[in-house]
Amino acid sequence: MNQTPPGAAPEPKTTTSKSPESSQPARTKPRVSLALATAFGLGYLPKAPGTFGSLGGVAISAGLVSFISLNIVPIELIPYLKFTVVLLVAIFGVAVANRAAAFAGQEDPQFVVIDEVSGQMITYFLAFTVLNWKSWLLGFILFRVFDIWKPFPARQAESLPGGLGIMADDWIAGIYAALGLWIVHTLRFV
Repeated sequence: MNQTPPGAAPEPKTTTSKSPESSQPARTKPRVSLALATAFGLGYLPKAPGTFGSLGGVAISAGLVSFISLNIVPIELIPYLKFTVVLLVAIFGVAVANRAAAFAGQEDPQFVVIDEVSGQMITYFLAFTVLNWKSWLLGFILFRVFDIWKPFPARQAESLPGGLGIMADDWIAGIYAALGLWIVHTLRFV
């Protein structure tokens, strides 16, 4: 037993470890950011997490449309409500995607699907069209096509730093899909 003589200062305790990670501070898991970035776990699904993330965007959009149909919100405020929800998902999406990517140590981890949720919501609410089952389906398909294809400037937007780069290409895909949905609706195909 190591005893300190009376009146002497105790020696500082030192620990030696051969583990390389002990020299780095412990990282806490950003649980809330991961929950939001993965659309509450959809991003962890092993097959096609982006497609499931898009379906999460469909579900949130449908929920918002259902809420609006309850006539709780005055009709003149509906566009502002839609814009606010889409904007909040986009802003929080950048933040949580950035934290999740930093935690994973990857530029754009596949499990981060908040970008698909945000892009899918943009598709529906930027199209300014009546949403029926055909337009819901077409909007989903168009968004997935543009998200995978990444036409100009979507692919270039991926090079933006952090969460902005993760989200921006999907916003652009959502804009393209909304334009396609609007054109199809205007021509009365849906």
